[in-house]
Amino acid sequence: MPLPPEDRHLSPRTGWTRAHWEAVADELLTAVRPYASPGQALIDLPGTGPSWSGRRSDGLEGYARTFLPAALRIAGADGDDPHGLLDAYARGLDTGTRTPTAERGLTDGDPESWPLITDRGQAMVEAASIAFALRLTRPWLWDRLDAPVRDRVGRWLADALHRTPNDNNWWLFPLSVGGFLAEAGIEEHAAGAAVRRGLERIERFHLGDGWYTDGRPRAFDHYNGWALHLYPVLHAHLAADRALLDEYGSRLAAHLADQAHLFGGDGAPVHQGRSLTYRFAATAPLWAGALTGHTPLAPGATRRIASGALRHFVDRGAIDERGLLTLGWYGPEPRLVQPYSGPASPYWAGSGFLGLLLPPDHPVWTDPELPAPAEERDTVRILARPNWLVQSTAADGLVRLHNHGSDDQPADQVRPDDPHYARLAHSTATGPTHDGPADNHLALLTDGAASERGRIEPVGCGPDWAASLSRPRVRGEELAGVTVTTVTLVHGADEARVHLVAGAAPGTGVRQTGWAVAGRTAGAGPATAPRPGARASADASADGGRLLSELTGLHGFTGAALLTVPGGTAFGPEAAVPVLDGVVGGVLDGVLGDDVLDDGAALFACAARLTGTALPPPLEVRLEATGAGAGVGADGTRQLWLTWPDGTTHRIGIGPGTVSVAGSVSVSHSG
Repeated sequence: MPLPPEDRHLSPRTGWTRAHWEAVADELLTAVRPYASPGQALIDLPGTGPSWSGRRSDGLEGYARTFLPAALRIAGADGDDPHGLLDAYARGLDTGTRTPTAERGLTDGDPESWPLITDRGQAMVEAASIAFALRLTRPWLWDRLDAPVRDRVGRWLADALHRTPNDNNWWLFPLSVGGFLAEAGIEEHAAGAAVRRGLERIERFHLGDGWYTDGRPRAFDHYNGWALHLYPVLHAHLAADRALLDEYGSRLAAHLADQAHLFGGDGAPVHQGRSLTYRFAATAPLWAGALTGHTPLAPGATRRIASGALRHFVDRGAIDERGLLTLGWYGPEPRLVQPYSGPASPYWAGSGFLGLLLPPDHPVWTDPELPAPAEERDTVRILARPNWLVQSTAADGLVRLHNHGSDDQPADQVRPDDPHYARLAHSTATGPTHDGPADNHLALLTDGAASERGRIEPVGCGPDWAASLSRPRVRGEELAGVTVTTVTLVHGADEARVHLVAGAAPGTGVRQTGWAVAGRTAGAGPATAPRPGARASADASADGGRLLSELTGLHGFTGAALLTVPGGTAFGPEAAVPVLDGVVGGVLDGVLGDDVLDDGAALFACAARLTGTALPPPLEVRLEATGAGAGVGADGTRQLWLTWPDGTTHRIGIGPGTVSVAGSVSVSHSG
């Protein structure tokens, strides 16, 4: 793709400016035009088989999800439309709404009509993008449409006001449609009711500090930014509703204070959650904060993070040789594709072009870039609402998210672990394994099967630690009476993972895995098995450089190995994972003695590291139970002392469902 010259004076970190954003938008928008239907109502992109909504819905998705970035591009240029995009989208509005159909497949007699908006139907999602696009381009498109076309489009959109969405961020789709229809004078009463209803419904998901769950009790992911914050704030901005904007803008600002820490020094957002094919849509809330003045970030920091994310994906093949966004992370990655994803699904990334609504002379475009948080200094940040601990290191720009609170499980059932939610840790440079052993996971081995984590119950968090409790499941069934209490502590680039396994039968196998590093090549460092200091390491090389993953047993683990991962991860075709093994009830030679406590609980601990530094120091972390208060405390917790390589020491108290760390308030699990 031809791009403007870099400007390292204005943008010393990325080299990219507003002109680069415009060039990428133009490339993406013009590349899809050959795939438009004759009447421009559907854009059928090449790719894998249709989504579960069918090919017609996928064609509507192609129209709607490219219309939104086209609207942002044109509105940001004050109506300038050199590629004639608005004419094409206007034709599509006319063609698509002539005879809407509820049928999923195309028909010979009416090959371009849009699906009707139904309860929980995909057309409701796409209607929201169309409504926002019409709102943004109203002077140049809607106001110039013939009255019969406006009437048909209004009636098609208005169905969203009377249909039931899924009980999650989908409540914001009728809100988005209602915001436009109210301004256009169409079903104004129902439109206003849809806006109010959407805001009321998502209030149930708001936990405070700028964090929402996405419908499920503990579903935390990028939907916080690119949906649950973006839709209300953008609606309030376009409606010039100052009171509403102050309320939802303040929530957005609180979220951005955390979200800014979830981008790596190379621009990558943390690889966690669903719909990851949306990629740089993660920048949309950053731009929304700058657009509305509700952001804690300086203008140069906003652009640096956002441009870093866009360039990260452009440089790594997210846009193919035809100029199309692929279903994947870098190139195509079928394991990231959800059943609802059609070939055009990734174009929700187009919401990331929201920054183009800011005029060229806005400070977000004219101020010099400032470093992202991951570049400034080593940082540990508590995200208390999701119960996450975010650890970043400036030397390699890596961000690691230690997960003790997000599992994507519904309230009334426990589903199989989703690897993008259930892992102990996620990062900006690694993705979860889908085949072979689960990475960043403690598994109990029963009858040849490895347990899943299941529902994650937060125990608490402190300045440099986070903890949770889980009830392991094998083949969909909980292991009766078995719980695992886990605490992660971090220091610099190092981690310690301490697990108390309660209720497991003696002889039960235990397996701890580390970070799955992937690239063009992946291999092993030394794997040793001295007792109790079993150690394993893996490394991988890719365009971004070398990554090293290490695990060292501190207690309970007696064996170490390195496992290769079939098919790699989203970050590369080859991957490797370090592994430690132990047994409940095993007798160790280490200073802690037998790992089974008086109450039958077994202790397992290891040190872990993910690093991109060229010559990292050895991973040397010590765990012991000596000194005043050693052993089992009066409250039944095991008292441990953890010493980091620089001599810093933490005292840990851990019992089933209870964790305390010296210098922090003790917290107890109440479930």
